[in-house]
Amino acid sequence: MEMQVTPGQRLQAALEAECPLQIVGTIHAYCALMARDAGFRALYLSGAGVANAAFGLPDLAITTMSDVVVEARRITQATDLPLLVDGDTGFGGAFNIARSVRELIRSGVAGWHLEDQVAVKRCGHRPGKKLVSGSEMQDRIKAAVDARTDPDFMVMARTDAFASEGLSGVMDRAASYVEVGADAIFAEALTALADYAVLAREIPVPILANATEFGQTPLYELHEFRSAGIRMVLYPLTAFRAMSQAAFETYATLRKEGSQKTLMGRLQTREALYAALHYWDFERKLDELYGPSPNSTSEEKP
Repeated sequence: MEMQVTPGQRLQAALEAECPLQIVGTIHAYCALMARDAGFRALYLSGAGVANAAFGLPDLAITTMSDVVVEARRITQATDLPLLVDGDTGFGGAFNIARSVRELIRSGVAGWHLEDQVAVKRCGHRPGKKLVSGSEMQDRIKAAVDARTDPDFMVMARTDAFASEGLSGVMDRAASYVEVGADAIFAEALTALADYAVLAREIPVPILANATEFGQTPLYELHEFRSAGIRMVLYPLTAFRAMSQAAFETYATLRKEGSQKTLMGRLQTREALYAALHYWDFERKLDELYGPSPNSTSEEKP
């Protein structure tokens, strides 16, 4: 009997196949399909993406674990690509962290990261961040590791220490997080490749760099991250920002012109959408089950 490959194992395989592994943000299932078709090997669900896109709220620890799990499950049901999930500060104490890990694993998620900010957290690239002690964050990691029902589920530790404690604080915290079981380190808002290089050289687990736009980290090229020893590069909201700008411009044009005629060259065609969704396969299955509709005018597609 063939052994089933777990989502965590798929994430590990992606890490071995691509260096650095590009992990691209997908705010919902259809974005996940588009990212897959563009050739990405791993996906990401941002906490900010859930708050912004699904609830129209800022990323200020307002959404819950259940909110995130719902969106994660939709993505993992749409594609087999491994999904890394933003776990904020763990959604509560030790038992909440444990429950979150078990729910994410049941939802087909490959891994998550949790961070060392206080519970009322802020965006990682905003001022005013406050951290818990290193020992409290170690307890969060231990709770997550202990709760794993899948040993391949990645527990990644994010540290926001650079803004207040500098590189030495990042190094000390990262080392202590690895000691208690963190599988990877997410060093948030570093500003220089040299700092990433020191971290990657000294910390014996994969390092993730967040290449988010409009933040503290310059938009380095992939080969630059590679030269610094970075194993994963995250693009958490790039597509969401592009989609949001396009949507706003579309709404403004419709309102101003009263027609979509000038927009047609920028719109995804019905055929392109149907191809991404394998629409015709579903339609053929309906025909097999119930026979073709006598009023159908749809054309047969490959």
